[in-house]
Amino acid sequence: GYGSHTFKMVNESATPIYCKFHWRTNQGIRNLDVDRASRLASTDPDYSIRDLFNAIAKGNFPSWNLYIQVMTFEEAEKVNFNPFDVTKVWPHADYPLIQVGRMVLDRNPANYFAEIEQLAMDPSAMVPGIEPSPDKMLQGRLFSYFDTQHHRLGANYEQIPVNCPYRTRVRNYQRDGPMNTTDNQNGA
Repeated sequence: GYGSHTFKMVNESATPIYCKFHWRTNQGIRNLDVDRASRLASTDPDYSIRDLFNAIAKGNFPSWNLYIQVMTFEEAEKVNFNPFDVTKVWPHADYPLIQVGRMVLDRNPANYFAEIEQLAMDPSAMVPGIEPSPDKMLQGRLFSYFDTQHHRLGANYEQIPVNCPYRTRVRNYQRDGPMNTTDNQNGA
């Protein structure tokens, strides 16, 4: 997958850079021909979901490598394109892919509703060291995704287990209310 947005990364010494994220499959790319894809779209719309589920169940764990492209602030001011425009691709010759991680899907969801349907993807939920850039589309999504999840899952969607920060607790000023799913932040 190609990450269209540009993010800012800041290291321990507070040196910022811009980056783009890329996921590259380790399974190779195999596409359905047009006729079969058209047939499956109308007769078996869950074909790909079932294929993924069955592969994981058989122990054929799919994986992707995570890469970043890096651009300094100085380079961003000098390039002949807008590095924050989601329609622009950073040339790989000038900004090569650097492998930084790997994702492996090694289990199927035990509860599809709790682990998949209640999942709230939100570009504003960033780990320390990753920050938003001047990317205008990203700026809009930082606001709209929160609003969408609030509407879709309720005011306390960040307390739903699949959306909670890993090994930490939500620490904000939201207390009680409909759909509270925790101990009210230690009875606050």
